[in-house]
Formats: sequence, C-alpha cells, structure tokens
Amino acid sequence: MGNRLTKIYTRTGDEGTTGLGDGSRISKHSVRVEAYGSVDEANATIGLVLAETDLPAAIERCLVEVQHDLFDLGAELCLPGHTAVTADFIERLEKQLDSFNADLPPLKDFILPGGGRAASACHLARTVTRRAERRVWSLSESEQVNPAGLKYLNRLSDLLFVIARVLARRDQGQEVLWKRGRLDRDD
Repeated sequence: MGNRLTKIYTRTGDEGTTGLGDGSRISKHSVRVEAYGSVDEANATIGLVLAETDLPAAIERCLVEVQHDLFDLGAELCLPGHTAVTADFIERLEKQLDSFNADLPPLKDFILPGGGRAASACHLARTVTRRAERRVWSLSESEQVNPAGLKYLNRLSDLLFVIARVLARRDQGQEVLWKRGRLDRDD
C-alpha cells in the first residue's frame, strides 16, 4: 500500500494543480481530473443508494462491489498507463444485470426518475455514471484510456437503471411512466 495520509490538507493544490498517482502535477481543470472526479461522483451517488434502509441483500452486495470497482477505475484514471479494470468486471456486471432484470416486465414506455427514495437515488447514480462515461470518453480523445473502463461505465449505467426499476416496484409497486404531452392535458 502507498503512503498513508496523516495530514489531510497539504496546500499543494492551492495554486490550481493536483497530483496524479505517478507524482506528476496537472491542472485541476484537466480532462483527466474531470474524468476521475466524475467517477468519484458516481461512486458517491451509489453511496446514497446504499444509505437507504432495507435494500435487498443482493442489491446491497452488488453495489458495494461496484463501489470498489469504481475506486479501481478512478485509480486507473489517476495513474496514466495503469490498468485495473478488466473484461471480468464487465462480465460480472452483465450477469448481475441479467439476474435483476429477469423478473421485471418488458419495457413498453419510458420511465421517469422516481418511484421512491431508493429508486430515485439509483436514477441519480445512473445519470452521474453516464456523465462519468462522457468525461472518460473525452479523455480518450487525447490520451490512451483502457477500453474496459469505458465499457464498464456503460454497463453500470444500465445496471443502475434496472436496479432502479427493481427498487421502484418494491417501494411503490409501480414505476413512474412518462406520458407524452402531459403538460398539454387538463387532467
């Protein structure tokens, strides 16, 4: 394990730079920092889902594992040339996704974010994960990025969508369906 932080503030970032895992310093507004910062945000929003009480054990186990994966991905992005995410990560997500999706009815309509606190938190995590994916794609336009990390984020947003569906049905027995032209109606 690397150095342990005994003092949280270092003052090294006071001039607008931050340190990467290899010791180099870059601007805090660089595409790389934006990418791993967005992955960190996705991880934090998954923490919000996990803070909900009475989550099904399988969902809780899955999301805790995802948090570890996202930390690995953030470390990968913070250390240019380092690889942590592999095809096994993606295969595991796909198996979990298929398992959670198996008992859900087929989609016929768009679903609005909502359906209870846990489902709403999961939708928030999904949208932040999509943003993280966009930021990592932006980084890939100028620097080498592990393709498995990009695929992982894509599958993760799908998994979070399915978990939100499961949680909405558990909390309220139904999902919030989008109705076209809702604002134009008098009902």
